[in-house]
Amino acid sequence: MAAAIVDPTLRTSTMTDMGIKDTVTEMWTPPTFSAGKVPQVVPGRSNNQDIEGDFPLDQIVIDRICLAPSRPIRPIAIALTGCQCAEDDQGKAMLHGEFNSMCELYKTAPKLVPKPYTWGKLNVSNPDTYFFLCDFIEMTNQNPDPAQLCAKLVSMHQASVSPTGMFGFHVNTCQGNLAQQTSWNPSWVEYYIQLVRGAMRLNTEINGNWKNLEQCVDRLISDVVPQVLGPLESDGRVVKPCLIHGDLWDGNIGTDFETGEIYIFDASVHYAHNEMEIAMWRGKFNKVVSSKVYLNNYLSRMGISEPTEQFDDRNRIYSVYNTLHESACHNGSSFREE
Repeated sequence: MAAAIVDPTLRTSTMTDMGIKDTVTEMWTPPTFSAGKVPQVVPGRSNNQDIEGDFPLDQIVIDRICLAPSRPIRPIAIALTGCQCAEDDQGKAMLHGEFNSMCELYKTAPKLVPKPYTWGKLNVSNPDTYFFLCDFIEMTNQNPDPAQLCAKLVSMHQASVSPTGMFGFHVNTCQGNLAQQTSWNPSWVEYYIQLVRGAMRLNTEINGNWKNLEQCVDRLISDVVPQVLGPLESDGRVVKPCLIHGDLWDGNIGTDFETGEIYIFDASVHYAHNEMEIAMWRGKFNKVVSSKVYLNNYLSRMGISEPTEQFDDRNRIYSVYNTLHESACHNGSSFREE
């Protein structure tokens, strides 16, 4: 894994209370493709010394690096998982969303995510390139322990509190490389429909019109959702808006090589029905968390929302949204046929 080494004892942090002082959201429309250009970074310096490593670090990144107080005083590696870069408006949307996502997770479950520090724009002018900084944690290749993962996940879902009491998030976070429609909504049913319509719009823009798919989505919204999700908010029932990671597949879960603690990362959070989180595990791209041991472990701790007999139907419907969004992210893949 490529890394650059910086002496953290020479740095001062610009982070103040997770780096977020306001809640004003800048709106933009991410493009649907990446030009794939490599930014020509002018290597920065630390204490008038060159920074050694496998790739150059922009001066602004060096200036914002800070040492996590829980870690020993030693040089830290800023690796691909600790310093992410992306370009143009799409990169801006992705890393702005990820920074806000990781901050929200860290506030609720600080032992479940690498500590986020800051995000911003590099000094590179062509193309515009953005970065996100968080703790670097060396991960093992072992499968996550089901008991530990699910215990931490349930704890986060139970402890989380929506700042508005509604479903959504103050930033349109990106699942994959495309933004989700996460503006606040007081109704879970209406919020889910909002997500699906946003994913379908992306699908049409990127993959073109497909009458059969459009008809299926229309019927899902008009006929299936009221029958399957409607009962969650009827007969006095209330759905709690829970903070969910939003993209919790195999590749976004890791185990700390040193401590054995499980961490989750690359988040696209929003406040949603907690069962939406584990619907991601149905995806065919999962080879690990698709095992029933993870689902059963989670449900044994969290319980199933009433009416319990509709759980599997809800799980399938939530998975439909994930697949619909993923088919827009992966143009030409088999996701759309699913």
